[in-house]
Amino acid sequence: MLQPPHSSLQVAAVPVRRAAARDRDQDAPWHTEAVCRRDEAGLFFAPSKEPTAARLSREEAAKRVCARCPVMVECREHALLQPEPYGVWGGLTAAERRVVLARRRRREVELKKASRSGRIAAAG
Repeated sequence: MLQPPHSSLQVAAVPVRRAAARDRDQDAPWHTEAVCRRDEAGLFFAPSKEPTAARLSREEAAKRVCARCPVMVECREHALLQPEPYGVWGGLTAAERRVVLARRRRREVELKKASRSGRIAAAG
């Protein structure tokens, strides 16, 4: 999903021309091909005080839209790099993105430790 519903720029309902990923203009932003541009923004962002069962159902429906999107990976990486605190982006909820980010941070720390210990062993 591109913008939260409270944003001044609403793009969720704008029709978009679909093109095969390999035919996509390399200068065009990834979100021009996003399937969610044609769906209701409310599907991707929770209303206030949404009951848990309704939230889970809405998130699953949003993930089904993401699953058929040609730019799902680009969307997910955008949401992880920003980081986007709300909504379903690239098939992941905000909670799922926090888990991915935590795993990436742990992996980076482990790689740095391994890199340092490799340099120490090589120097010794």
